[in-house]
Amino acid sequence: MIKPIQDLVDSLSRLPTIGRKSAWRLALYLIERPQEELDVLSSSIVSLKSSIRLCSNCFNYSTSPLCEICASTSRDRGLICVVEKPMDAFAFEKTGTYRGLYHILGGVLSPLNGVTADKLRIAQLKNRLKQTDVHELILGLGSSAEAETTCIYLARLFGHESFKVTRLARGVPAGIDLEYLDQITLDNALHERTDISYR
Repeated sequence: MIKPIQDLVDSLSRLPTIGRKSAWRLALYLIERPQEELDVLSSSIVSLKSSIRLCSNCFNYSTSPLCEICASTSRDRGLICVVEKPMDAFAFEKTGTYRGLYHILGGVLSPLNGVTADKLRIAQLKNRLKQTDVHELILGLGSSAEAETTCIYLARLFGHESFKVTRLARGVPAGIDLEYLDQITLDNALHERTDISYR
């Protein structure tokens, strides 16, 4: 086995959804590409960690202290959608219809895996809600058991506040991550969200 190819296959196969066979195909494809293309690719990968940071407001990926969404003056600042990870915010953005802000929790409650409320960005969400005139908090989490538990926890935590707490409509299939939903299903779930405030 040629070591440089084997090393590349090993690295590629560590990526999500890339098995050994796909890693081999990618490695062989890259060997045949012009050096300039490989230089651009490697430069993009090298600069990724140094140029990407977390938005200080919502914790989405950004290249500046505030992400483009939080910095925008055209967004509805009284509407905050709580999602598990940045990929979920990207999924909502692809629908082109959501005009509010986001809050990236950084996961969902999973006590068996050691993920308790203090490990998520719930305290930051609390502080943010105190400082913002919010009229609706959307719980835009998936429908796994852990996401359901997190929704119930957040609904109880914020359900007595002056703003409305809603969650995505049940059209979201059970156990699926938001990033895998098609845009129409996600758009419908967003528009048919239900009130789960505890009043």
